[in-house]
Amino acid sequence: MGIITLLTDFGTKDPYVGIMKGVVLGLNPNAAIVDLTHQIAPGDITQAAHVMGESYSFFPPATIHVAVVDPGVGTNRKPILVKSRNHFFVGPDNGLFWPIIKANDEVLVIHLTNRKFFLPHISPTFHGRDIFAPVAGHLSLGTDPLIMGKRLENPISIPDTTPTRKGDTLFGWAVRIDHFGNIITNIRREDLVRFLGGRQMVIRVEKESIEGVMETYADGAEGKLLALFGSTDHLEFAVNSGRADRLLNLDEAHGLPVVAVDRVEPSQKT
Repeated sequence: MGIITLLTDFGTKDPYVGIMKGVVLGLNPNAAIVDLTHQIAPGDITQAAHVMGESYSFFPPATIHVAVVDPGVGTNRKPILVKSRNHFFVGPDNGLFWPIIKANDEVLVIHLTNRKFFLPHISPTFHGRDIFAPVAGHLSLGTDPLIMGKRLENPISIPDTTPTRKGDTLFGWAVRIDHFGNIITNIRREDLVRFLGGRQMVIRVEKESIEGVMETYADGAEGKLLALFGSTDHLEFAVNSGRADRLLNLDEAHGLPVVAVDRVEPSQKT
């Protein structure tokens, strides 16, 4: 298909993203390159894994997803290519693709070792340009992944990122803050429905408590914190005509909070 997505923590101030695109287009001038995001919190592998997991399935089969959130660049961590049933993923073996590997039955993981598909000079600080972009360019031209390296049986994992239950409380956490100040969590609608079993809930984040969820952002009172399920069906916090991150005084650079959902009977609600 020649569709390549890019996800990085590079931001847009520097030329790094543009250079990666130049490498791809030098190999395949007809490639369609989509910027998924370049605003992942620096080095936040878990956040990158979450964003990739909620995004990739909206692209056509055979799309190539390049993800470079790589605090271990230049070390002995491996560059890899992951082939699922319908998509390709290119990036570092640091756990970024682990949720995708774990969730898909038909997965091939390749340790990229064939330097024929890299740039001639490999910088120890910019594998996005020198390894991952050229590999994506060659893939978009139909190159067989099996000639790019050797099978990898034990890719790096990351801790389970699914919510955990303790008694009548479901614990999750905020994973990112979007452009509008909405706080996205790792709690999916199906997680919550299964946990509640028809009972009501109180959601706790920082010092705030919220009873139930709204359907839309406009359903809440202006300036007040509300909870709803966003476009990817993950629980999120928002403020009608405001920003949830400012109301809660949150900043990704200083860590994001745990979220607790208490399963309660109507008489227990506070």
